[in-house]
Amino acid sequence: MVAWLCIVLAACSPKDNVAPDAAMGSGVDASPDAAANLTMVDCYKRLFPNYTTSELDYDQFSPTINSQCAGTNHQQISGVERVVFLGDSVTTGSPPTPSNDFYRSRLADKLTQQFGLQAPSSLWKAVDWSTGQSVIRESGDFASCAKWGARADDLMRDNTQVLDCLPDVERQKRTLVIMTIGGNDIAKIAQAGGDGATTTETWAMAHDSVNLLRETLAWMREPGRFPNGIFVVFNTVHEYTDATGDTNSCAVGAQAYQPWPDPQVLRDIVIWLNEQYVALAVETGTDVVFMLENFCGHGFHNDDPLSPCYRGPNTPRWLDDTCVHPNPTGHGELATLFEHVISE
Repeated sequence: MVAWLCIVLAACSPKDNVAPDAAMGSGVDASPDAAANLTMVDCYKRLFPNYTTSELDYDQFSPTINSQCAGTNHQQISGVERVVFLGDSVTTGSPPTPSNDFYRSRLADKLTQQFGLQAPSSLWKAVDWSTGQSVIRESGDFASCAKWGARADDLMRDNTQVLDCLPDVERQKRTLVIMTIGGNDIAKIAQAGGDGATTTETWAMAHDSVNLLRETLAWMREPGRFPNGIFVVFNTVHEYTDATGDTNSCAVGAQAYQPWPDPQVLRDIVIWLNEQYVALAVETGTDVVFMLENFCGHGFHNDDPLSPCYRGPNTPRWLDDTCVHPNPTGHGELATLFEHVISE
């Protein structure tokens, strides 16, 4: 995955507020009564001193919000027999973060204990740099078909992550699918727009990406395909500028793409795409982790009190110098986000 979302925020000033964070453990009342009618606006207000109004509107789809504001809560995940990881480099993991610190490695350890599964090996946790995939696909009760650079079309259309890791012989097992997806789709859109693609063409790319994810989720949730049940948890797509639009805050991002003639178009596309991810979770009865919201404030303006996502002094950064990949701390926090959504 490469840097991209900086462009969507290029028109922001520090007073603009795009996607304030909704991280767990920051004063949100996690009691069952409080969670019953929790909205994203509630989460935003409790977490951000700079909060005014979010341009993202997840509440329009009436999602059920996890009590920790970690994501949605549409599934009661239990009795898992097999865990499958799909998606892009955030899930695969990438250097310089050690393989044992990848979120999938940490989460696999937690899920092994939670569901009494056979743990994966160290080779499963490691990445083959020549392929951008796990060194081995299957280990214990775990599988990984995630790959560096993957987009929504790699799930089922142009490549076959889903069919490779969810073959017919395994579909009798009660399965949990975990994936990060979308960053490379937006990167492709950002590159196309910078290279001269029209507004109609770039919006068509966005719709295609969402439709591909919709088709994938619908395939997984098709009645009878997984007779003993399947659960799916995916993500909203994070960015590194903490909603400031400061592309120079990370050197790699500053050099990534040609600027768009009208940056507002890409900004609107990314807002729409993330909203559609939440809509898909509601539509398909799956869950989405609020990665965009939780990581906002932990990017390259983590110490900027004027940032819309500012969390306070000494807030740690969760991204490495590639701009978009989590560092070891970020991987640990992402594992916790998924764990909160899976466990509630």
